[in-house]
Amino acid sequence: MAEIVNLRAKRKAAERDARRRKGDENAAKFGRTKAERDLQEARAEKARDHLDAHRRESGREPGPEPE
Repeated sequence: MAEIVNLRAKRKAAERDARRRKGDENAAKFGRTKAERDLQEARAEKARDHLDAHRRESGREPGPEPE
């Protein structure tokens, strides 16, 4: 005897699989892992802090230049 199949459930499962496959392809093409994003953010912050530490302070307040 044949197995009874719910066509709606099969269709939804096929659509889910297709969306997951498309998402995996996009992640492989464009995505970065969370560790890679965190590492890049930490490096950028360190570079910003390094630059700020070497900033010269002038004796006056920043503002518009006199004409």
